[in-house]
Amino acid sequence: MNYVLPVSLSAVDSLKVKITAVEAIPVRVPFRVPFKIASGGARPLSEAMIVRIKTDQGIEGIGETQAWRRQGSVDTLASLKCAIDQHLAPHVIGQSPFTLSAIAHRFDEALYSSLYSKAAILDALYDLQGKLLGIPTHVLLGGKFRERIGACAVLMIKDDLEETLDNATEFRERGFRSFTIKVGLDAATDLRNITAIRKRFPNTILRVDANASMGFDEALVLLKKIEMFDIDAAEQMLALWDIDGMAELASRVIIPIMADECLSSDHDLLRVIKARAATVIQTKVAKNGGIWNSRKLWTIAQAAGMRIYPGNHPSTSIATASVVQLAAAWPGPLLDGPFAVRITGAFDGDLVTQPLRVENGEVIVPPGPGLGVTLDESALRSMRVD
Repeated sequence: MNYVLPVSLSAVDSLKVKITAVEAIPVRVPFRVPFKIASGGARPLSEAMIVRIKTDQGIEGIGETQAWRRQGSVDTLASLKCAIDQHLAPHVIGQSPFTLSAIAHRFDEALYSSLYSKAAILDALYDLQGKLLGIPTHVLLGGKFRERIGACAVLMIKDDLEETLDNATEFRERGFRSFTIKVGLDAATDLRNITAIRKRFPNTILRVDANASMGFDEALVLLKKIEMFDIDAAEQMLALWDIDGMAELASRVIIPIMADECLSSDHDLLRVIKARAATVIQTKVAKNGGIWNSRKLWTIAQAAGMRIYPGNHPSTSIATASVVQLAAAWPGPLLDGPFAVRITGAFDGDLVTQPLRVENGEVIVPPGPGLGVTLDESALRSMRVD
């Protein structure tokens, strides 16, 4: 495919562009039904921060992060805005969008960790670079390796078994070929749900996810009981600090263990690898610092022989487009990712003019420049919560 440069800028002129402003916009995006996992109460909405990077040429880049407040995430909308406005934006204003690596380095010097706040700005820089050059972000990452990204359906915790099965059936009819089943509230209910879903869908890939909510004994008992159901992976069964427990669990069951909440930085991943605590990793756009930092994790994981489960927290098409662009350029194998939640229809609305498309359980890589999505100003105003 040939990409056309913006009419107003040549490739040479685009390199002269300077960033004039970084705007952090807090939003609340409503769920269609309350979002419930094993950790914390049900949520009627998701809190997110949209970042807009403006330039002296009138071209903007956008990124998204979340105030998730679960399993190691301590950020609120207020703390994210403070970090972005006071500590990170000053290192961006006046710079070229094409000095991303230098900006990322200055971020690390200015603010320890804080990957949630850094993610939105770094992704917005990738979006801006692509829009200035008239090319998708995946071209900046080495070029397109795949046209479609497999998506996994996430089955939320529900009280009624038939409702759970109906939810799974709907996803299967839409072409989804793998499910992640949320577990961790009640062992009997977990076993009932997994047994029924495997019986109903004998050829579907099944994974379970406890969101770091279970103790060692109850996790071991559950995994031993469901080994017979050909479970592809068990995601973060134990608390995020219990790497030794994860390693012990991995040694006692045949189900592969996946690291998620315990994995933020590259140093976290090295700890997991050294302890042999997991053989699968899940990355999330906000949790792991956007494309820039997630790509490092994928490279390390691939070198260690681990499988990669690409995803994100409940988010709009902006953050989802970030991981889709990274996945499009990734030359290695990827599992079907849990692109929560816009892709699976759990959000009541979006913040872009044309949401990402899903066909037969696969996300279509958007063809436009940058992340491939455009901010919907009307939707942004309606969800903004200044």
